[in-house]
Amino acid sequence: MTIIPPTATEPASHDEDFARAEIYSLLAHLFYAPPAPALLAQLREADEDDSGSVLALSWNALLACARELDVTAIQAEHDTLFGGVGKPDVYLFGSHYLAGFLNEKPLVRLRDDLTALGLTRDPAMPETEDHIAYLCEVMRFLITGADTNTSNLAQQREFFSTHIRPWADDLCAAIVQQPAARFYARLAEFFRDFNNIEAQGFDMLS
Repeated sequence: MTIIPPTATEPASHDEDFARAEIYSLLAHLFYAPPAPALLAQLREADEDDSGSVLALSWNALLACARELDVTAIQAEHDTLFGGVGKPDVYLFGSHYLAGFLNEKPLVRLRDDLTALGLTRDPAMPETEDHIAYLCEVMRFLITGADTNTSNLAQQREFFSTHIRPWADDLCAAIVQQPAARFYARLAEFFRDFNNIEAQGFDMLS
Protein backbone atom coordinates (compact mmCIF):
# COMPACT_ATOMS: atom_id res chain seq x y z
CA MET A 1 0.00 0.00 0.00
CA THR A 2 1.31 3.40 -0.99
CA ILE A 3 0.38 5.98 1.61
CA ILE A 4 -0.39 9.32 -0.01
CA PRO A 5 -1.67 12.38 1.88
CA PRO A 6 -4.34 14.20 -0.15
CA THR A 7 -3.83 17.83 -1.00
CA ALA A 8 -7.25 18.78 -2.36
CA THR A 9 -10.11 20.36 -0.43
CA GLU A 10 -12.82 18.36 -2.21
CA PRO A 11 -13.14 14.92 -3.82
CA ALA A 12 -12.69 15.39 -7.55
CA SER A 13 -10.22 13.52 -9.73
CA HIS A 14 -9.33 9.83 -9.89
CA ASP A 15 -5.97 10.56 -8.23
CA GLU A 16 -7.66 12.40 -5.38
CA ASP A 17 -10.18 9.59 -4.90
CA PHE A 18 -7.31 7.09 -4.83
CA ALA A 19 -5.59 9.15 -2.14
CA ARG A 20 -8.78 9.39 -0.11
CA ALA A 21 -9.35 5.66 -0.31
CA GLU A 22 -5.76 4.99 0.77
CA ILE A 23 -6.18 7.24 3.78
CA TYR A 24 -9.44 5.58 4.83
CA SER A 25 -7.69 2.22 4.52
CA LEU A 26 -4.77 3.43 6.63
CA LEU A 27 -7.12 4.83 9.30
CA ALA A 28 -9.07 1.59 9.39
CA HIS A 29 -5.91 -0.47 9.87
CA LEU A 30 -4.45 1.73 12.58
CA PHE A 31 -7.63 2.20 14.60
CA TYR A 32 -8.51 -1.49 14.45
CA ALA A 33 -5.08 -2.70 15.56
CA PRO A 34 -1.55 -1.40 16.04
CA PRO A 35 0.50 -1.38 12.85
CA ALA A 36 2.18 -4.57 11.76
CA PRO A 37 5.93 -4.18 11.20
CA ALA A 38 5.47 -3.89 7.42
CA LEU A 39 2.92 -1.09 7.74
CA LEU A 40 5.01 0.76 10.31
CA ALA A 41 7.99 0.49 7.94
CA GLN A 42 5.90 2.05 5.17
CA LEU A 43 4.97 4.93 7.43
CA ARG A 44 8.59 5.47 8.37
CA GLU A 45 9.63 5.50 4.72
CA ALA A 46 6.74 7.63 3.45
CA ASP A 47 7.55 11.06 2.05
CA GLU A 48 6.80 14.09 4.17
CA ASP A 49 4.37 16.61 2.72
CA ASP A 50 6.12 19.90 1.91
CA SER A 51 3.22 21.24 -0.16
CA GLY A 52 1.83 23.48 2.57
CA SER A 53 -1.52 21.67 2.30
CA VAL A 54 -4.07 21.55 5.08
CA LEU A 55 -2.93 18.06 6.05
CA ALA A 56 0.80 18.65 5.87
CA LEU A 57 1.43 19.45 9.54
CA SER A 58 -0.51 16.54 11.02
CA TRP A 59 0.69 14.09 8.36
CA ASN A 60 4.33 14.97 8.95
CA ALA A 61 3.84 14.75 12.72
CA LEU A 62 2.38 11.25 12.33
CA LEU A 63 5.35 10.16 10.23
CA ALA A 64 7.80 11.61 12.74
CA CYS A 65 6.13 9.73 15.59
CA ALA A 66 6.18 6.50 13.58
CA ARG A 67 9.94 6.92 13.24
CA GLU A 68 10.38 7.50 16.99
CA LEU A 69 8.36 4.56 18.32
CA ASP A 70 8.71 0.85 17.70
CA VAL A 71 5.98 -1.74 17.19
CA THR A 72 6.00 -2.78 20.84
CA ALA A 73 5.49 0.77 22.10
CA ILE A 74 2.61 1.42 19.71
CA GLN A 75 1.05 -1.93 20.59
CA ALA A 76 1.17 -1.02 24.28
CA GLU A 77 -0.33 2.39 23.55
CA HIS A 78 -3.18 0.87 21.51
CA ASP A 79 -3.92 -1.60 24.30
CA THR A 80 -3.84 1.13 26.95
CA LEU A 81 -6.15 3.48 25.08
CA PHE A 82 -8.63 1.14 23.43
CA GLY A 83 -8.24 -2.28 25.04
CA GLY A 84 -8.21 -3.74 28.48
CA VAL A 85 -10.91 -5.46 30.48
CA GLY A 86 -14.06 -3.45 31.06
CA LYS A 87 -14.30 0.24 30.20
CA PRO A 88 -11.49 1.43 27.88
CA ASP A 89 -9.92 4.85 28.21
CA VAL A 90 -11.31 5.75 24.78
CA TYR A 91 -14.27 4.21 23.00
CA LEU A 92 -14.00 3.72 19.23
CA PHE A 93 -17.74 3.21 18.71
CA GLY A 94 -20.10 5.82 17.33
CA SER A 95 -23.02 4.95 19.60
CA HIS A 96 -21.01 5.97 22.64
CA TYR A 97 -20.59 9.51 21.32
CA LEU A 98 -23.98 9.86 19.64
CA ALA A 99 -26.18 8.28 22.32
CA GLY A 100 -24.00 7.97 25.42
CA PHE A 101 -24.20 4.17 25.43
CA LEU A 102 -23.06 1.29 23.25
CA ASN A 103 -25.42 -0.62 20.98
CA GLU A 104 -28.01 2.16 20.84
CA LYS A 105 -30.23 3.63 18.11
CA PRO A 106 -27.33 5.02 16.01
CA LEU A 107 -26.11 1.45 15.54
CA VAL A 108 -29.59 0.33 14.45
CA ARG A 109 -29.74 3.10 11.85
CA LEU A 110 -26.23 2.26 10.68
CA ARG A 111 -27.16 -1.38 10.19
CA ASP A 112 -30.22 -0.38 8.20
CA ASP A 113 -28.07 1.84 5.96
CA LEU A 114 -25.47 -0.91 5.52
CA THR A 115 -28.19 -3.34 4.51
CA ALA A 116 -29.44 -0.84 1.94
CA LEU A 117 -25.90 -0.69 0.54
CA GLY A 118 -25.71 -4.47 0.40
CA LEU A 119 -23.02 -4.62 3.11
CA THR A 120 -22.75 -6.91 6.10
CA ARG A 121 -20.20 -7.27 8.87
CA ASP A 122 -17.63 -10.03 8.54
CA PRO A 123 -18.50 -12.61 11.25
CA ALA A 124 -14.79 -12.75 12.10
CA MET A 125 -14.93 -9.15 13.30
CA PRO A 126 -15.98 -9.12 16.97
CA GLU A 127 -16.67 -5.38 17.14
CA THR A 128 -19.99 -3.85 16.17
CA GLU A 129 -20.36 -1.99 12.89
CA ASP A 130 -20.08 1.46 14.48
CA HIS A 131 -16.38 0.90 15.24
CA ILE A 132 -14.49 3.69 13.49
CA ALA A 133 -12.34 1.17 11.61
CA TYR A 134 -15.42 -0.43 10.10
CA LEU A 135 -16.82 2.95 9.08
CA CYS A 136 -13.56 3.91 7.41
CA GLU A 137 -13.61 0.64 5.48
CA VAL A 138 -17.14 1.40 4.31
CA MET A 139 -15.99 4.80 3.06
CA ARG A 140 -13.11 3.15 1.21
CA PHE A 141 -15.62 0.81 -0.43
CA LEU A 142 -17.92 3.68 -1.40
CA ILE A 143 -14.97 5.38 -3.11
CA THR A 144 -13.46 2.35 -4.88
CA GLY A 145 -16.37 -0.02 -5.49
CA ALA A 146 -17.17 -1.03 -9.07
CA ASP A 147 -20.94 -0.55 -8.82
CA THR A 148 -21.54 3.16 -9.40
CA ASN A 149 -25.10 2.82 -8.10
CA THR A 150 -23.53 2.28 -4.68
CA SER A 151 -20.02 3.67 -4.92
CA ASN A 152 -20.56 7.30 -5.81
CA LEU A 153 -20.19 10.76 -4.28
CA ALA A 154 -23.82 11.00 -3.20
CA GLN A 155 -23.55 7.79 -1.17
CA GLN A 156 -20.19 8.87 0.25
CA ARG A 157 -21.60 12.21 1.35
CA GLU A 158 -24.68 10.65 2.94
CA PHE A 159 -22.73 7.97 4.80
CA PHE A 160 -20.02 10.34 5.98
CA SER A 161 -22.48 13.03 7.07
CA THR A 162 -24.66 10.55 8.98
CA HIS A 163 -22.23 8.09 10.51
CA ILE A 164 -18.80 9.74 10.81
CA ARG A 165 -18.96 13.53 10.82
CA PRO A 166 -21.28 13.91 13.88
CA TRP A 167 -18.85 12.25 16.27
CA ALA A 168 -15.38 11.97 14.73
CA ASP A 169 -14.12 15.23 16.27
CA ASP A 170 -15.24 14.06 19.72
CA LEU A 171 -13.34 10.82 19.24
CA CYS A 172 -10.22 12.67 18.16
CA ALA A 173 -10.44 15.03 21.14
CA ALA A 174 -10.87 12.10 23.52
CA ILE A 175 -7.71 10.46 22.18
CA VAL A 176 -5.57 13.60 22.16
CA GLN A 177 -6.34 14.39 25.81
CA GLN A 178 -5.11 11.00 27.02
CA PRO A 179 -1.68 11.26 28.69
CA ALA A 180 -0.67 7.88 27.25
CA ALA A 181 -1.41 8.93 23.68
CA ARG A 182 1.60 9.64 21.49
CA PHE A 183 1.30 7.83 18.18
CA TYR A 184 -2.49 7.76 18.42
CA ALA A 185 -2.64 11.42 19.36
CA ARG A 186 -0.87 12.20 16.11
CA LEU A 187 -3.18 9.83 14.24
CA ALA A 188 -6.21 11.52 15.82
CA GLU A 189 -4.98 14.95 14.74
CA PHE A 190 -4.45 13.68 11.21
CA PHE A 191 -7.90 12.07 11.22
CA ARG A 192 -9.46 15.32 12.48
CA ASP A 193 -7.82 17.34 9.71
CA PHE A 194 -8.79 14.78 7.08
CA ASN A 195 -12.39 14.80 8.30
CA ASN A 196 -12.50 18.57 8.00
CA ILE A 197 -11.31 18.36 4.39
CA GLU A 198 -13.88 15.67 3.63
CA ALA A 199 -16.65 17.73 5.23
CA GLN A 200 -15.71 20.84 3.26
CA GLY A 201 -15.61 18.88 0.02
CA PHE A 202 -18.98 17.28 0.59
CA ASP A 203 -20.51 20.60 1.64
CA MET A 204 -19.43 22.04 -1.70
CA LEU A 205 -21.48 19.35 -3.44
CA SER A 206 -24.70 20.42 -1.72
